[in-house]
Amino acid sequence: MSEEDDFVPTQTAGYKVGEKKTIDEYKSLDSNDESLNKWKASLGLNTLSASAPSDDLRRVVILQLALEVTGRSDVVVDLSSQEALRNVKNTPFVIKEGIEYRMKVKFKIQHEVVSGLKYLQVVKRKGIKVDRTEEMIGSYGPGDEPYEKKFMVEEAPSGMLARGHYEAKSKFIDDDGTTHIEWSWCFDIKKDW
Repeated sequence: MSEEDDFVPTQTAGYKVGEKKTIDEYKSLDSNDESLNKWKASLGLNTLSASAPSDDLRRVVILQLALEVTGRSDVVVDLSSQEALRNVKNTPFVIKEGIEYRMKVKFKIQHEVVSGLKYLQVVKRKGIKVDRTEEMIGSYGPGDEPYEKKFMVEEAPSGMLARGHYEAKSKFIDDDGTTHIEWSWCFDIKKDW
C-alpha cells in the first residue's frame, strides 16, 4: 500500500454519497418526513443562524486537536491557522508509554453542510508505517459555535522498543473527497511525562 493509498478512506459497501444540496434545499426537503426532519435538526438546520465570514471560503475549520488523558491537562495542538500548521511539525509532544488516551477535535463548519467528515492519520517510526487510524466524525451543518468530537479510547504502546520519536501525517476529508486540512506532526513516546 502506497503512502497515497494510506489516505484513501475506506468505503462502506452499499453506501452511496447523497446529492450535494444547499442549506435552503435541505431545509425545504421533504418537510413531512419525520426521520428526515430529525436528521436536519441534528445538523442544526432548523435553527440555523450562522453567518460565515465572506473572506474565508473554508467549509471546515479545524481549530485544534487534543490528546486527552484522565487526570492530566489536555495536550492541545493548535491547527487554526497556516502559521500554527507550520509550527506543529517542529514541536513534538510527549506521550507516556502504556497510558490510555483519546484524541478529540474542535472544529467549525461554515457556508454549507458537510457530510461524512473523517479523520485519517498515518504514524511512522524511522520511515516505517506503524499505525493507521480512520475515525468517522460525522455530518454537520454550519453554526456559530464550534463542535467537539471525541475519538475512541486507545492505549499508547509500551516497552523499550516502543519508546522513541514518531512522525505522523493527518487529514480531514469528507464524503465528496474534499480534503479540508492536511498536516504533518510528531510526538515522542517516553517512559514518563
